[in-house]
Amino acid sequence: MRIATWNVNSVKARIGHLAMWLKKVQPDVVLLQELKCVADEFPRLEIEAAGYRAEIVGQKAYNGVAILAREKIEDPLRALPGDKADEQARYVEATVGGVRVASIYLPNGNPVDSDKYKYKLAWMERLHAHVQTLLASERPIVLGGDYNIAPTDDDVYDPEGWKDDALCRPPSRAAFRKIVHLGLTDAFRVLHPQPHQYSYWDYVQNRFARDCGLRIDHLLLSPQAADRLAAAGIDREPRALDKASDHTPVWCEIRNRGA
Repeated sequence: MRIATWNVNSVKARIGHLAMWLKKVQPDVVLLQELKCVADEFPRLEIEAAGYRAEIVGQKAYNGVAILAREKIEDPLRALPGDKADEQARYVEATVGGVRVASIYLPNGNPVDSDKYKYKLAWMERLHAHVQTLLASERPIVLGGDYNIAPTDDDVYDPEGWKDDALCRPPSRAAFRKIVHLGLTDAFRVLHPQPHQYSYWDYVQNRFARDCGLRIDHLLLSPQAADRLAAAGIDREPRALDKASDHTPVWCEIRNRGA
């Protein structure tokens, strides 16, 4: 099973890129973030034409997450537990082919001296609590998405310049480590330990061409999924397209049981 995560930065604006990529790569599951549309405006026809079903949690003009899958999407959870007052569309979870998957759009948190950073850290505490519950099931789990966290300086083109940003501040990284240390495996990093490989490049200052990026999109695997990890990678090709998302897909392959 190939599972990918991609912050598409407006699914309606990028539907041509997304549909082309789906037909070319044919992943089994795709975890999308930053849809920037409500569910009724999601381009279902194009997604279904590419052979996918969709579970969508949308929000007008902001946020929004989805799970696309070739197989049936079962038992969806459409919000991160822990705060019923939180109306931001940042989390969707479901079971596909016996694997529990989640699409996560973690808050950015900037500026750090605002309530946005407090919200980011509180959201991560809620995610930590929910991951504990998920891991107790002892099933294969893949938690993918735009975490808006560069875990170490090896994941940032300019560590000194980014040290005070919400994506790189010590409390952000500590909260991410706390989640990973519950027993999760960073699929890409465990297979590709070499530094300075990125999944996001800002539009300004020709940063993609200069490879001035950050690795903030992650696939975190439970032990039962990590035991079946066969491959992982970052597909840079979509980022080079005209009017591309500023993120590019990150993927992993999970072997079938008994394979």
